[in-house]
Amino acid sequence: MIFLERGSVKMEFITYEAEGQIGIITINRPKALNALNSAVLEELDSVLDSIDLKIVRALILTGAGDKSFVAGADIAEMSTLTKAEGEAFGKKGNDVFRKLETFPIPVIAAVNGFALGGGCEISMSCDIRICSDNAMFGQPEVGLGITPGFGGTQRLARIVGVGMAKQMIYTARNIKADEALRIGLVNAVYSQEELLPAAKKMASGIAKNAPIAVRNCKKAINDGLQTDMDKAIVIEEKLFGGCFETHDQKEGMSAFLEKRKEKNFINE
Repeated sequence: MIFLERGSVKMEFITYEAEGQIGIITINRPKALNALNSAVLEELDSVLDSIDLKIVRALILTGAGDKSFVAGADIAEMSTLTKAEGEAFGKKGNDVFRKLETFPIPVIAAVNGFALGGGCEISMSCDIRICSDNAMFGQPEVGLGITPGFGGTQRLARIVGVGMAKQMIYTARNIKADEALRIGLVNAVYSQEELLPAAKKMASGIAKNAPIAVRNCKKAINDGLQTDMDKAIVIEEKLFGGCFETHDQKEGMSAFLEKRKEKNFINE
């Protein structure tokens, strides 16, 4: 890992830049269409651990170049795996994607091209997905003789519904950006030139809000979806209560009562 300037990291396949309160992770393996191999997964895991959460309030994940976000897991690496090695590779990907999914701050996937297999799966581990108009999503694994292995069978059904998820996975058919928008896999579609600025604008909007509250909202949604409603509202109650007596709660409510637009949220 090479640290450049404050908040900037360059590795072999991953780069990270902090722009104020926004962090940008770029998967940088364009010759392989940013495909995920073990080294990429390990570097992504390390970069997530290096992010200064006292400063950074929102994260963007994207891919290098204008053709591919992440084209999938590296088939050349997978082609010779044994059963045990295949399961271990799935666990490695799942562990990193789960870290991304449960990362304390919101993560926006700026999908700039192919998001196939592991690429679709890593985008679904992010809180919000937006994409370029040339984006392509799909879970092509059954055409390769395997199942999705990095959470695709689980997250796709939760995001787009069981019927549509089964159709996409069983047929191995890729879908374009407009269909991804129609089924709710992405929130918005932009031109290539507009995509990253739009992601930064969204991240800036998130970063302006009280960071403790935003983090608690993420945790309440994610944890609540894993249980029944009676238990879920208790999760919300505790996270709601946890915001009180913080500087940010007092500052936010004081600003409202005093009718001032300026707010000084300090993550405390």
